[in-house]
Amino acid sequence: MHTKTSLMKQMKEELGLNPRGTILVHSSFKSIGEVEGGADTVLDALAEYMQEGLLVLPTHTWSYVNADSPYFSVLDSPSCVGVLPELFRHRPGVVRSWHPTHSVAALGADAKEFTKGDERWDTPCARGSVWGKLLDRQAEIMLLGVDLRRNTFIHGIEEWVDIPGRLTDTHEQLYTITPDGQRIVVPSRRHAGLSWSQHFWKVEQILETGGALRRGNFGDAGVMVCDTVKTTRILSRMLEENPHLFSDNEPLHGEDKPGPLPKTPRVRPVYPDRGDGSNTQSG
Repeated sequence: MHTKTSLMKQMKEELGLNPRGTILVHSSFKSIGEVEGGADTVLDALAEYMQEGLLVLPTHTWSYVNADSPYFSVLDSPSCVGVLPELFRHRPGVVRSWHPTHSVAALGADAKEFTKGDERWDTPCARGSVWGKLLDRQAEIMLLGVDLRRNTFIHGIEEWVDIPGRLTDTHEQLYTITPDGQRIVVPSRRHAGLSWSQHFWKVEQILETGGALRRGNFGDAGVMVCDTVKTTRILSRMLEENPHLFSDNEPLHGEDKPGPLPKTPRVRPVYPDRGDGSNTQSG
Protein backbone atom coordinates (compact mmCIF):
# COMPACT_ATOMS: atom_id res chain seq x y z
CA MET A 1 0.00 0.00 0.00
CA HIS A 2 1.28 3.46 -0.90
CA THR A 3 1.67 6.17 1.73
CA LYS A 4 2.28 9.90 1.71
CA THR A 5 5.94 9.26 2.48
CA SER A 6 6.40 6.73 -0.32
CA LEU A 7 4.64 8.96 -2.86
CA MET A 8 6.79 11.96 -1.93
CA LYS A 9 9.90 9.81 -2.25
CA GLN A 10 8.87 8.89 -5.80
CA MET A 11 8.32 12.56 -6.66
CA LYS A 12 11.89 13.31 -5.65
CA GLU A 13 13.83 10.20 -6.63
CA GLU A 14 11.93 8.89 -9.67
CA LEU A 15 10.38 12.01 -11.15
CA GLY A 16 12.94 14.61 -10.12
CA LEU A 17 10.32 17.32 -9.63
CA ASN A 18 11.54 20.70 -8.45
CA PRO A 19 9.78 21.38 -5.10
CA ARG A 20 10.34 25.14 -5.51
CA GLY A 21 9.06 25.25 -9.08
CA THR A 22 5.61 25.02 -10.66
CA ILE A 23 3.86 21.80 -11.63
CA LEU A 24 0.46 21.22 -13.18
CA VAL A 25 -0.98 17.74 -12.60
CA HIS A 26 -3.35 15.94 -14.98
CA SER A 27 -4.40 12.76 -13.22
CA SER A 28 -6.17 9.44 -13.02
CA PHE A 29 -6.65 8.63 -9.34
CA LYS A 30 -7.53 5.00 -10.03
CA SER A 31 -4.21 4.42 -11.77
CA ILE A 32 -2.25 5.10 -8.58
CA GLY A 33 -3.41 1.93 -6.85
CA GLU A 34 -4.17 1.47 -3.18
CA VAL A 35 -3.19 4.45 -1.06
CA GLU A 36 -3.46 4.69 2.70
CA GLY A 37 -5.97 7.48 3.23
CA GLY A 38 -7.13 7.50 -0.40
CA ALA A 39 -7.30 10.60 -2.59
CA ASP A 40 -6.72 12.98 0.31
CA THR A 41 -3.34 11.37 0.97
CA VAL A 42 -2.39 11.81 -2.70
CA LEU A 43 -3.18 15.52 -2.45
CA ASP A 44 -1.36 15.75 0.88
CA ALA A 45 1.75 14.28 -0.76
CA LEU A 46 1.59 16.66 -3.73
CA ALA A 47 0.91 19.70 -1.55
CA GLU A 48 3.61 18.96 1.03
CA TYR A 49 6.22 18.21 -1.61
CA MET A 50 5.40 21.46 -3.44
CA GLN A 51 4.94 23.62 -0.32
CA GLU A 52 7.73 25.98 -1.40
CA GLY A 53 6.54 26.09 -5.00
CA LEU A 54 3.22 26.24 -6.86
CA LEU A 55 0.91 23.25 -7.29
CA VAL A 56 -1.74 23.53 -10.02
CA LEU A 57 -4.56 21.18 -11.03
CA PRO A 58 -7.06 21.73 -13.86
CA THR A 59 -10.65 22.27 -12.74
CA HIS A 60 -12.25 22.41 -16.17
CA THR A 61 -15.98 22.75 -16.80
CA TRP A 62 -16.01 22.74 -20.61
CA SER A 63 -18.13 19.58 -20.71
CA TYR A 64 -21.25 21.33 -19.44
CA VAL A 65 -20.74 25.12 -19.45
CA ASN A 66 -21.91 26.29 -22.87
CA ALA A 67 -24.42 28.54 -24.61
CA ASP A 68 -27.32 26.45 -23.29
CA SER A 69 -25.90 26.33 -19.76
CA PRO A 70 -23.77 29.47 -19.63
CA TYR A 71 -23.05 30.01 -15.93
CA PHE A 72 -19.77 29.05 -14.27
CA SER A 73 -19.59 29.49 -10.51
CA VAL A 74 -16.05 29.76 -9.16
CA LEU A 75 -17.20 28.30 -5.84
CA ASP A 76 -19.86 25.81 -6.87
CA SER A 77 -19.25 24.50 -10.41
CA PRO A 78 -17.69 21.02 -10.16
CA SER A 79 -14.68 20.01 -12.21
CA CYS A 80 -15.30 17.61 -15.10
CA VAL A 81 -11.79 16.12 -14.97
CA GLY A 82 -11.89 13.79 -11.99
CA VAL A 83 -11.71 13.32 -8.25
CA LEU A 84 -8.32 14.84 -7.45
CA PRO A 85 -9.09 18.26 -9.00
CA GLU A 86 -12.54 18.28 -7.39
CA LEU A 87 -11.11 17.54 -3.95
CA PHE A 88 -8.22 19.93 -4.45
CA ARG A 89 -10.34 22.97 -5.29
CA HIS A 90 -12.12 22.70 -1.91
CA ARG A 91 -8.90 22.71 0.12
CA PRO A 92 -7.93 25.63 2.36
CA GLY A 93 -5.63 28.09 0.60
CA VAL A 94 -6.44 26.86 -2.91
CA VAL A 95 -7.36 29.59 -5.41
CA ARG A 96 -9.42 28.87 -8.53
CA SER A 97 -9.13 30.93 -11.70
CA TRP A 98 -12.23 32.53 -13.23
CA HIS A 99 -12.20 31.20 -16.79
CA PRO A 100 -15.66 29.71 -17.48
CA THR A 101 -14.49 26.54 -19.25
CA HIS A 102 -10.76 26.02 -18.59
CA SER A 103 -10.17 27.07 -15.01
CA VAL A 104 -7.38 25.76 -12.81
CA ALA A 105 -6.89 25.64 -9.04
CA ALA A 106 -3.55 26.60 -7.50
CA LEU A 107 -1.89 26.32 -4.11
CA GLY A 108 1.21 28.33 -3.22
CA ALA A 109 2.47 31.70 -2.09
CA ASP A 110 1.58 33.43 -5.38
CA ALA A 111 -1.49 31.39 -6.30
CA LYS A 112 -3.69 34.51 -6.39
CA GLU A 113 -1.41 36.29 -8.81
CA PHE A 114 -1.02 33.20 -10.99
CA THR A 115 -4.79 32.66 -11.36
CA LYS A 116 -5.70 36.34 -11.68
CA GLY A 117 -7.39 37.67 -14.80
CA ASP A 118 -8.30 34.57 -16.82
CA GLU A 119 -11.85 35.84 -17.30
CA ARG A 120 -10.41 38.54 -19.58
CA TRP A 121 -9.54 36.06 -22.34
CA ASP A 122 -11.99 34.86 -24.98
CA THR A 123 -10.19 31.58 -25.80
CA PRO A 124 -9.51 28.51 -23.65
CA CYS A 125 -5.70 28.74 -23.46
CA ALA A 126 -4.67 32.31 -24.35
CA ARG A 127 -0.99 33.22 -24.11
CA GLY A 128 -1.74 35.62 -21.25
CA SER A 129 -3.81 33.06 -19.32
CA VAL A 130 -2.63 30.56 -16.73
CA TRP A 131 -1.65 28.25 -19.60
CA GLY A 132 0.80 30.83 -20.95
CA LYS A 133 1.98 31.64 -17.43
CA LEU A 134 3.04 28.00 -17.08
CA LEU A 135 5.48 28.61 -19.90
CA ASP A 136 6.66 31.89 -18.37
CA ARG A 137 7.37 30.04 -15.11
CA GLN A 138 9.18 27.19 -16.90
CA ALA A 139 6.67 24.85 -15.28
CA GLU A 140 6.43 21.10 -15.69
CA ILE A 141 3.31 19.13 -16.60
CA MET A 142 2.87 15.92 -14.61
CA LEU A 143 0.75 13.40 -16.53
CA LEU A 144 -0.16 11.05 -13.69
CA GLY A 145 -1.60 7.83 -15.10
CA VAL A 146 -2.69 9.64 -18.28
CA ASP A 147 -0.95 10.38 -21.57
CA LEU A 148 -0.42 13.37 -23.85
CA ARG A 149 -4.03 13.26 -24.96
CA ARG A 150 -4.91 14.81 -21.58
CA ASN A 151 -2.28 17.54 -21.86
CA THR A 152 -4.25 20.79 -22.18
CA PHE A 153 -1.00 22.75 -22.52
CA ILE A 154 -0.63 21.44 -26.10
CA HIS A 155 -3.93 23.14 -26.95
CA GLY A 156 -2.24 26.31 -25.77
CA ILE A 157 0.70 25.81 -28.12
CA GLU A 158 -1.74 25.34 -31.00
CA GLU A 159 -3.44 28.63 -30.07
CA TRP A 160 -0.18 30.56 -29.85
CA VAL A 161 1.01 29.25 -33.23
CA ASP A 162 -2.47 30.14 -34.55
CA ILE A 163 -3.29 26.81 -36.17
CA PRO A 164 -6.46 27.32 -38.27
CA GLY A 165 -9.69 25.51 -37.45
CA ARG A 166 -8.99 24.95 -33.78
CA LEU A 167 -11.44 27.54 -32.42
CA THR A 168 -14.92 28.71 -33.31
CA ASP A 169 -15.13 31.94 -35.31
CA THR A 170 -18.00 33.21 -33.15
CA HIS A 171 -18.38 33.69 -29.42
CA GLU A 172 -20.71 32.10 -26.90
CA GLN A 173 -22.02 34.42 -24.20
CA LEU A 174 -20.80 32.77 -21.00
CA TYR A 175 -20.82 34.12 -17.45
CA THR A 176 -18.53 33.73 -14.47
CA ILE A 177 -20.10 33.97 -11.02
CA THR A 178 -17.35 35.27 -8.73
CA PRO A 179 -16.91 34.15 -5.11
CA ASP A 180 -18.72 37.31 -3.93
CA GLY A 181 -21.66 36.66 -6.26
CA GLN A 182 -20.84 39.13 -9.02
CA ARG A 183 -21.78 38.05 -12.56
CA ILE A 184 -19.14 38.75 -15.23
CA VAL A 185 -19.84 38.39 -18.95
CA VAL A 186 -17.13 36.32 -20.67
CA PRO A 187 -17.66 36.04 -24.46
CA SER A 188 -15.87 32.80 -25.36
CA ARG A 189 -14.63 31.03 -28.45
CA ARG A 190 -14.61 27.26 -28.09
CA HIS A 191 -12.45 24.42 -29.32
CA ALA A 192 -13.90 23.33 -32.64
CA GLY A 193 -13.58 20.70 -35.36
CA LEU A 194 -12.03 17.31 -34.76
CA SER A 195 -11.05 15.92 -31.37
CA TRP A 196 -7.53 17.21 -31.95
CA SER A 197 -6.27 16.20 -28.52
CA GLN A 198 -6.98 12.55 -29.31
CA HIS A 199 -4.00 12.75 -31.68
CA PHE A 200 -1.47 14.34 -29.30
CA TRP A 201 0.02 10.91 -28.49
CA LYS A 202 1.80 11.00 -31.88
CA VAL A 203 4.60 13.24 -30.60
CA GLU A 204 5.42 11.29 -27.44
CA GLN A 205 8.62 9.73 -28.79
CA ILE A 206 9.74 12.99 -30.39
CA LEU A 207 9.33 14.87 -27.12
CA GLU A 208 11.16 12.17 -25.20
CA THR A 209 14.03 12.07 -27.69
CA GLY A 210 14.23 15.86 -27.57
CA GLY A 211 14.54 15.90 -23.79
CA ALA A 212 11.11 17.46 -23.26
CA LEU A 213 9.56 14.39 -21.67
CA ARG A 214 10.79 11.99 -19.01
CA ARG A 215 9.15 9.05 -17.28
CA GLY A 216 8.74 7.66 -13.80
CA ASN A 217 6.11 6.36 -11.44
CA PHE A 218 3.77 7.65 -8.77
CA GLY A 219 2.29 4.80 -6.81
CA ASP A 220 1.41 2.19 -9.42
CA ALA A 221 0.81 4.83 -12.08
CA GLY A 222 3.15 5.53 -14.94
CA VAL A 223 3.98 9.22 -15.18
CA MET A 224 5.21 11.44 -17.97
CA VAL A 225 6.71 14.80 -16.99
CA CYS A 226 6.72 17.43 -19.74
CA ASP A 227 9.02 20.45 -19.66
CA THR A 228 6.87 23.36 -20.91
CA VAL A 229 9.77 25.29 -22.45
CA LYS A 230 11.18 22.37 -24.43
CA THR A 231 7.72 21.08 -25.36
CA THR A 232 6.74 24.51 -26.68
CA ARG A 233 9.93 24.87 -28.69
CA ILE A 234 9.64 21.42 -30.31
CA LEU A 235 5.91 21.50 -31.05
CA SER A 236 5.87 25.12 -32.23
CA ARG A 237 8.49 24.25 -34.82
CA MET A 238 6.64 21.10 -35.88
CA LEU A 239 3.30 22.90 -36.16
CA GLU A 240 4.76 25.80 -38.11
CA GLU A 241 6.25 23.30 -40.58
CA ASN A 242 3.10 21.16 -40.65
CA PRO A 243 -0.12 22.80 -39.37
CA HIS A 244 -1.92 19.50 -40.01
CA LEU A 245 0.29 17.57 -37.57
CA PHE A 246 -2.64 16.64 -35.33
CA SER A 247 -5.27 16.43 -38.07
CA ASP A 248 -5.15 12.63 -38.23
CA ASN A 249 -4.49 9.76 -35.88
CA GLU A 250 -1.73 8.11 -37.88
CA PRO A 251 1.63 7.43 -36.19
CA LEU A 252 4.64 9.44 -37.29
CA HIS A 253 7.17 6.61 -37.05
CA GLY A 254 5.20 3.37 -36.96
CA GLU A 255 4.24 3.53 -33.27
CA ASP A 256 1.29 1.51 -31.99
CA LYS A 257 -1.90 3.51 -31.69
CA PRO A 258 -3.30 3.76 -28.16
CA GLY A 259 -6.84 2.66 -27.46
CA PRO A 260 -9.55 5.33 -27.53
CA LEU A 261 -10.11 7.41 -24.43
CA PRO A 262 -13.48 7.28 -22.68
CA LYS A 263 -15.63 10.24 -23.64
CA THR A 264 -16.28 12.88 -21.01
CA PRO A 265 -20.06 13.09 -20.42
CA ARG A 266 -21.45 16.44 -21.57
CA VAL A 267 -23.37 16.95 -18.35
CA ARG A 268 -22.63 18.59 -15.02
CA PRO A 269 -20.87 15.96 -12.88
CA VAL A 270 -22.39 14.91 -9.57
CA TYR A 271 -20.05 13.83 -6.79
CA PRO A 272 -21.15 11.89 -3.68
CA ASP A 273 -21.30 14.04 -0.56
CA ARG A 274 -18.40 13.39 1.82
CA GLY A 275 -20.29 14.81 4.78
CA ASP A 276 -18.04 17.87 5.11
CA GLY A 277 -19.84 20.15 2.71
CA SER A 278 -17.78 19.17 -0.35
CA ASN A 279 -18.55 16.60 -3.00
CA THR A 280 -16.14 14.02 -4.41
CA GLN A 281 -16.12 10.80 -6.31
CA SER A 282 -14.18 7.64 -5.57
CA GLY A 283 -12.47 7.13 -8.90
